[in-house]
Amino acid sequence: MGNKLPISGASEVRPGDRGPRGARERRTGRGLRRTGAPAALMGALLLLATACGGGASGDSGERDGKGGKGAGSVGNTASVAVVTVAPKDKADDVATTGALKVSAADGKLTSVKVEDDKGTAVEGKVSADGAAWEPLQHLAGATKYRVHATAKDADGRESAKDTTFTTLVPKNTFIGQYTPEDGSTVGVGMPVSLNFTRGITSPEAVEKAITVTTKPSVPVEGHWFGNDRLDIRPEKYWAPGTKVTVKLNLDGVEGRPGVYGKQAKSFSFTIGRSQVSTVDASAKTMKVVRDGKLIKTIPITAGAPSTTTYNGQMVISEKYAVTRMDGATVGFGGEYDIKDVPHAMRLSTSGTFMHGNYWASAGTFGSANVSHGCVGLRDIRGGGDNGTPSAWMYNASIIGDVVIVKNSNDKQIAPDNGLNGWNMSWAEWTK
Repeated sequence: MGNKLPISGASEVRPGDRGPRGARERRTGRGLRRTGAPAALMGALLLLATACGGGASGDSGERDGKGGKGAGSVGNTASVAVVTVAPKDKADDVATTGALKVSAADGKLTSVKVEDDKGTAVEGKVSADGAAWEPLQHLAGATKYRVHATAKDADGRESAKDTTFTTLVPKNTFIGQYTPEDGSTVGVGMPVSLNFTRGITSPEAVEKAITVTTKPSVPVEGHWFGNDRLDIRPEKYWAPGTKVTVKLNLDGVEGRPGVYGKQAKSFSFTIGRSQVSTVDASAKTMKVVRDGKLIKTIPITAGAPSTTTYNGQMVISEKYAVTRMDGATVGFGGEYDIKDVPHAMRLSTSGTFMHGNYWASAGTFGSANVSHGCVGLRDIRGGGDNGTPSAWMYNASIIGDVVIVKNSNDKQIAPDNGLNGWNMSWAEWTK
């Protein structure tokens, strides 16, 4: 039957509207009304609609009674798990270590996500019983973090917590000044050396924030010299070709009470060919060995009997084509002040160099020790002749190459006098 009328007056008919086909409008004292449909038909339709409506209602009630999706079902009941985040929402001046904690009561944590305002995630770990989460690292200073944590109760119902907080703004800070330089190629003796701008009283916290990655993999260990210098090296000299990456995640580390790191930086370097040169102060010669093969023997002059040269393994830490050497700066008063020493390579902080010597006679080298403790090689003034032994050695050497001095009437150089930690046994280095 076409064009059935609505069951009720849900559709309003306005003046000028036409009703269903065959219907006519007539005015009464009560306004517009629909006419033209048989009364019996209207009654039948009303009865049918009522019956259908009653059946739907009864069916819905029956499903609820059998544990369906009615208001009394488990699916619509709130989770009893409660997630708690410390610090409180919108807190500021939050400590970078020890303040962030997430826990769940009457349930287990299923997910904890913490990010800074740049989207960098904070790594963390949920406890074995699912009751707590803590970060595996410190937080950065003066940084806003967002926390989203979820937990489920015993019936699998989930609850969640979202908060934000901001860490403290450090008033006192420190950084680590490092060597070698990023992108450099260095010799097999080069350690990673970090000099901190403030004395560190929490060395474990600082070490935890430093990551050293090597390819191929080799174990490395750090050793503190005092409270402001940390050197890192393997047990033996690096293998040629090793690639080393150092990540300094010091931002927010409390290195000493009230003093926080403000550095987040990575640098990398590559180990070049192996070159180890051995100076025999008694024989007054130096043998240069590259990749296991002797490539040159050079006559030298070492420290005079009253100003002997240190023994031990030394690492070239700086190179200068020409430099000034003033005895007053290393405890020799006015004994010398040479403004144009050629081809100088530093071996110690205290002033030991391997350098060119143009003021001694050519016959001195290989026959007499006359220096103030340095290792001297024959050169000319200005260092412009690449054919001299000193020029050859300078051009053949890179930062990080090893120079070993033996048979000198002096003590072994201190491991912190330059980059010379190789003079400590591995047991001493790691204890």
